Amino acid sequence: MSAGAGASRPLPGAWYALALVAATQAISLLDRNILAILAPAIKADLKIGDAEMGLLYGTVFALFYALFSLPLGRLADGWIRTRLLAIAILFWSLATGTAAFAGGSLLLMLSRLGVGIGEAASQPAGTSLLYDYFPRRRRGTVMAILAAAIAIGLGGSLVIGGGAADWWHRRYPTGGAPLGLAGWQFAFLVAALPGLLIAPLMWRVREPVRGAVDGIATPRDPHPFGASLGVLGAITPGIHWVALARRRATTRDWLVNAGILVLIVAGMIAAIRWAEAFSPRPPLVLGGVAISPHVLQWSVIGFGIFVIANLLQSLRRNDPPAFAAIATSPSVILCIAVGALQGVVNYGVMGFTPSFLMKTYHLSPGATGLQFGLLAAALGVIGPLIAGPLSDRLSGGRPRERVWVTLFALAVSPLIAFWVYRAPSAGAFYFRFTFYSLVLTMWMPPLYAVLYDQVLPRMRGITSSIYLFAMTIIGLGIGPYAVGLVSDATHGDLATAILSVNWVAPAIVVMLVILALRVDRDQASLLDRTRAAGEKV
Repeated sequence: MSAGAGASRPLPGAWYALALVAATQAISLLDRNILAILAPAIKADLKIGDAEMGLLYGTVFALFYALFSLPLGRLADGWIRTRLLAIAILFWSLATGTAAFAGGSLLLMLSRLGVGIGEAASQPAGTSLLYDYFPRRRRGTVMAILAAAIAIGLGGSLVIGGGAADWWHRRYPTGGAPLGLAGWQFAFLVAALPGLLIAPLMWRVREPVRGAVDGIATPRDPHPFGASLGVLGAITPGIHWVALARRRATTRDWLVNAGILVLIVAGMIAAIRWAEAFSPRPPLVLGGVAISPHVLQWSVIGFGIFVIANLLQSLRRNDPPAFAAIATSPSVILCIAVGALQGVVNYGVMGFTPSFLMKTYHLSPGATGLQFGLLAAALGVIGPLIAGPLSDRLSGGRPRERVWVTLFALAVSPLIAFWVYRAPSAGAFYFRFTFYSLVLTMWMPPLYAVLYDQVLPRMRGITSSIYLFAMTIIGLGIGPYAVGLVSDATHGDLATAILSVNWVAPAIVVMLVILALRVDRDQASLLDRTRAAGEKV
């Protein structure tokens, strides 16, 4: 069947499925980000420091979220996505609620680990599901609604988390609360509730025929769970060597893997030495062991890069058509690279802007959380809802015109940023930030629509997982860290530090121009490339 022979209208039930997946994305970000607003109370109650909170908020979550997104993305490509989503929602909601009973950092860490694992299935399974409900020409709008839901979840985490904790504290100011819960513990229970309600609804959503909307026949996967476990074994450093041995890997495979590891370790050592010279920091004490924060930082980054290298090597050996669709497509690689680098900007800016507002304009934490949280959430809804339908209208489903919308957003927004972070007052900042965020948030829907149309329907889950992995390890792993480095080196100049991450913008612009010039050609060659690699389509 040809890729153009599919449906021209959304399938029955598509909008209901979109509403549930969007709600899933919103509560995913709510449960993920609520720790940020509750951090001061948690630190005071559990007597833990900023280092431990940083590990809970960033490193622990990001590492397990990124790692498990790959096998769960593969499971989404072979199993019933509605059931996978329902189970994942229930799992991470229960993990969120578990934090309410934490009496120390260990249970909090286990809670964050569980949230990371559960949420790893959300975007790969949700995106794959919706792409089998909606035709190509409507997918910009679909991704816009999902991006808006993410913004609502992020903003809602500040409003709901802070509001629930404050309400509980006012109700029981002198103690005597049920189960002895503090305000921050009650907030975790509130955050867990929506997922417990949505999970059974998601279980009952009809699973569409994979690939039918695109007119691409997709055979049933006979062993989705085995394939998912195989991916986990093939990518996990250390365990992957067992997988290589069991697959009777060639001498060349072993040498390539060892060479990649040597290069990554060398890069880590160079990065650690540079960072320690640029911004020396005291060691963190974790479990009685002192460790340099730069060593911890770059070890996680190196671990992530090695995982991706292992995955691509495994795909080349075990699923040549997927390797051909993903790793040999310049457009797929460019989309992932653009998203990862823009993640450095987004996470760096959003991670430190509340601190910038409080320090520069002397705002209270409560006022900052409410004002900035609501503004960021509103703009995070409006921007994507403009960009998604606009890219649908301009492109008619063709990818090149979608790229131009992303290029506009990511070329113009860094210029506005230099105006925003030099504002003389809080009011001027919010006025300028409105224009900045409105333009900036337009990049995601069209780029996502392009990315997932570059692969076959059965590969969208793993493609989404690779994208999320790169975005998490590079974006979340480097963005806030880079801003912190520059801030320390400039004696706390947060404006300069936040603006510094925008220097990745020229590389992003160049990559998007190249993407626009070749994306139509790469999409047109998809079926030929995968057929040549053995795909029966």
